[in-house]
Amino acid sequence: MMKIERNDRIGLIHPAIDAHTLGIVSFSQLMTECRIPAIVADDEVNRDLELLAAGTGGRVLSAWLQNEGISILGFSYRLDPADAAEKFGHLHDFLCRQRMLAAYGGRIRGLLFAGLPEACSMIQERYPRVGCLFKGDETPEETLALLGISVQMLPASLYGGMGYDTERMQLGREIINAGDYLDEQPAPAATYPQFGQRGDTVNARISNYGQRGMLPLIRVHAGPYLPDRKEAVALFGDWTRTLASSGFLDVLSIGTSQLTQSNFGEDWQGKNNGGGVPINSAAEFAGVWEAARPMLVRTYAGSNNIISLARLYEETIDNAWHALSFWWFCQIDGRGPNRVLANLHEHFAAIKYIASTGKAFEPNVPHHFAFRGSDDLSYVVSGYVAAKAAKKCGIHSLILQTMLNTPKTTWGIQDLAKARALTRLVRTLEDESFKVFLQPRGGLDYFSPDPAKAKAQLAAVTMLMDDIEPDSVSSPQIIHVVSYSEACRLADPPIMIESIKIARYALHQYRKAKTCGFLFGFLNGEELKYRESALLDDARKMVSTLESLIPDLYSPEGFYRMMVAGVFPLPWLTSCREEFPAAVSIQTKMACGGIKAVDSAGRVLLIGERIAMITENLKRQEVGV
Repeated sequence: MMKIERNDRIGLIHPAIDAHTLGIVSFSQLMTECRIPAIVADDEVNRDLELLAAGTGGRVLSAWLQNEGISILGFSYRLDPADAAEKFGHLHDFLCRQRMLAAYGGRIRGLLFAGLPEACSMIQERYPRVGCLFKGDETPEETLALLGISVQMLPASLYGGMGYDTERMQLGREIINAGDYLDEQPAPAATYPQFGQRGDTVNARISNYGQRGMLPLIRVHAGPYLPDRKEAVALFGDWTRTLASSGFLDVLSIGTSQLTQSNFGEDWQGKNNGGGVPINSAAEFAGVWEAARPMLVRTYAGSNNIISLARLYEETIDNAWHALSFWWFCQIDGRGPNRVLANLHEHFAAIKYIASTGKAFEPNVPHHFAFRGSDDLSYVVSGYVAAKAAKKCGIHSLILQTMLNTPKTTWGIQDLAKARALTRLVRTLEDESFKVFLQPRGGLDYFSPDPAKAKAQLAAVTMLMDDIEPDSVSSPQIIHVVSYSEACRLADPPIMIESIKIARYALHQYRKAKTCGFLFGFLNGEELKYRESALLDDARKMVSTLESLIPDLYSPEGFYRMMVAGVFPLPWLTSCREEFPAAVSIQTKMACGGIKAVDSAGRVLLIGERIAMITENLKRQEVGV
């Protein structure tokens, strides 16, 4: 087993072709917290690494290894496993030829590899000298354990934060290993007059289940794709009837295909459809509603002809609630034809239509910024301004989606602080005519490809959901259950139902454990209070500033000006970069388990500095600079 020492210097490299660097950055910062130097190679070194295959590289790499005094070398490649093994092989052969490994009298006494699970298996078989293999689903504590580093080497505040993750995960493993969750039964069906009928609403169901102590409602997202469109739609009908008859599911979210959202009702011949169920007629949507009785049904908004599709959803599936993403699902992410400002105009108009129906609305916003490298403050601020805009457009019921584990390197302590800050801020908008329903979910790339570990992760993240508003027995009102198979295969009804059982059982067991003092010290500790308070204070300052500087903030033009002014850092944005230079120029990094905006030297930007930058950018907009 490898054991990292205090005097080690860890070098981290990756082929230039692989842009998946968040894991490297997270690893280096974890090592820094342990006061072990971790040096990330620059682009020149990574390009030289690529040249090893052609026999022309190695000079820059060799100089870097010697100058930095690297004693442990980590190699990361998260693309094709065969390519990973080949590229690592070139590096390994080079180190042997240059006699840089300790076995040949060199300084490098350990090698690390990070890649996809299949790549790790190939490396383990071919190169037994590799001391540690990282598949990408390791928690910080698991990472330290693999390296032989004691968690006591971390600062007390960070060690305590990791303890929150460790304890939840351990309880999750115990739940899965015991297997009692498999005996979990669905909640007794409601009996109010409109249950399962036309006119049933998520508000009515939340009220009824709350009165009976049966919350949260359970939502899943489902949509099989097959090459034959009609076969896929028919299969989805079978899935829907199976889920409805199980009694475990309250809200079926239709995972429609890209063409359903962008080219509904057109001839799709020759067009690329991607994943999701390819529904292409009003009759097919209506068929889903019939098969789903008594579940509520909802679906994605369109990315083209948004208002007409919203009307269609009302007519066919009696849409349980609508969801829109404001800045997203357009040219900026390749999901639709609209430019960003035009998309904002269409979304604001669609929200006013949704308000006229009396239906609930979900701003599907913060995680889209996080996907493009934005920071935790932007997560909170974007969620709040989207919610307030919805209220101003006449929405009376808001579904507050909170995607946890985004990015998956986020520590639970920071995830909880983010979710609490956003929820507290949005709940300040509540009054007699505006209600907020919390709907947390696990992250898109959080789950391990190992089924047993993924099941424990599902249990653990469900526990985190219960800590967002721990003083309310009726919160969260809805849980979007992401199936444990997310990382390895499309979930079918048996996997969805098992995932629901895990989530429901874990929630019950966690609440029992907390009544006996489980995690009491952490949940009432100063570290969590500090993180939540800091995020909340900074978000309030940012929103106050924006409201004072942009008179029409809660409008399409106001939202567009926020993007142009760089309110939300977007360093990983791939499209429309020239339209938002202020946003893409701000870099972010992992810091203490969260994401922070930083300056060119990597120093975390304080809220006053962020506000000064935004103020200057807004002034430039006014004078047309």
